[in-house]
Amino acid sequence: MTVTLILLAGMMAVIVGWLIRQTTNVSPWVADTGVQEYDNNRNNPDQLQADSVKIGLGVFLAVATSLFALFISAYMMRMELADWSPLNDPDILWFNTAFLVVASVYFQLAHNSVKRLDANKVRTYFLVAGIFTFIFLIGQLEAWRQLSEAGYYLSNNPANAFFYLFTAVHGLHLFGGLWVWCKTTLKFAEAKGKAPEVAIVARSVELCTIYWHFLLVVWLVLFALFIYT
Repeated sequence: MTVTLILLAGMMAVIVGWLIRQTTNVSPWVADTGVQEYDNNRNNPDQLQADSVKIGLGVFLAVATSLFALFISAYMMRMELADWSPLNDPDILWFNTAFLVVASVYFQLAHNSVKRLDANKVRTYFLVAGIFTFIFLIGQLEAWRQLSEAGYYLSNNPANAFFYLFTAVHGLHLFGGLWVWCKTTLKFAEAKGKAPEVAIVARSVELCTIYWHFLLVVWLVLFALFIYT
């Protein structure tokens, strides 16, 4: 439990630090050409709107961290009661975890390619990241199917209920992210051939990268909780 609380405290510290960074107008990346001008133009209404979106994402992540922290605290307290019976975690969860890690890595690669103004790589890496996220979610549904066939129903045991709750809430957060990913993918299609092409999608790529890294950390905490309890 102590390790889990430390991880959650670290996640909150990262989010708060990121919020402070945004309020002091520090650019999320440094480029020598059009992206920097686009990013640092404080008199641009679109830019001001983008900054407010970043702050909004930070607030949302702080709230989401608090929500998962409350769920985990309830989980740790509930497992101390006599009627608690741990379920057997499906092996597919290991593969699902690997898929989400790969998705997060590809989002980071897309973000790094923004700095190099490489539109083709940004588009490719961003697309691959979304595909691996879809695979992760399909794998989670398969884990539910396997548990259901093995008799681990939602109402049978509190441990079962918490597993379905955690994976469902985490999956819903990813679905929300995929909605933004789809909108950004459409932006790529609209921006192709326009100048500066990378600048048009740069902010969306950055926000998606932050969001996926956050959800990866949340899932790793949850997965560790399932394994060791």
